[in-house]
Amino acid sequence: MNSEEKQEKNKSEKLMQEQTDPGLTGQAKVGVVSILALLFGILFFAGFFASFQDMKWMKAFDFQALSGTFGTIKTVGKDTFLGAGGVSARAGFLFAFSLLPSVMFALGCVEVLAHFGALRAAQKLMTPLLRPLLGVPGIVGLTLITDMQSTDAGAAMTKELYDKGLIDKKEQTIIAAWQYSGAGMISNFFASGSAVFALLAVPLIIPLLIIFIFKFIGAIYVRIMLNTFFKEDFRRGE
Repeated sequence: MNSEEKQEKNKSEKLMQEQTDPGLTGQAKVGVVSILALLFGILFFAGFFASFQDMKWMKAFDFQALSGTFGTIKTVGKDTFLGAGGVSARAGFLFAFSLLPSVMFALGCVEVLAHFGALRAAQKLMTPLLRPLLGVPGIVGLTLITDMQSTDAGAAMTKELYDKGLIDKKEQTIIAAWQYSGAGMISNFFASGSAVFALLAVPLIIPLLIIFIFKFIGAIYVRIMLNTFFKEDFRRGE
């Protein structure tokens, strides 16, 4: 990279910092409130508060619980408003429409957490881990945690970070690879995988850990590919 390219990069980064919400860029000081907001956001999106079976009121602080579920059509007793037997564009539209509540709710929660400095704290605390491991900034930490419960919310949060210029196309691709492998890990594991739990010869945590580890392996593999075979495609982070 020659001097002109470096100057152009520095100018673009400065312009991005000036045009982006300072609560996201990490320019403001990361204090106790920011760290507490980040910690709450991690527990909120990870489903921690829903794990207390004897304290059901704790679900009031759980993303999945607050997102809720759709009711059933009483005349059928088993179908949601999506109905049964739908195909093609109309069925796809209703399915996409069903994703809106959780996505909108997740984005709203992130904006509240950002106001209290959670994303600044994520940027400062998680960058030393995520930058050498995946080559992405720490600000995506909350996005990755959210994806373990809700693929739709995680994808929407990733797009928002990209639209705001906080991550580039290369980083977005690596994040997408992490999210795609074992998407909605916690929710899908305990919902869909419960049918075979009785057949497992190992503790439940073992398969869950394997899924979690391979999410990183897949993302690291994609990072290597982008840094070698597709290096020119992302030379300027486009």
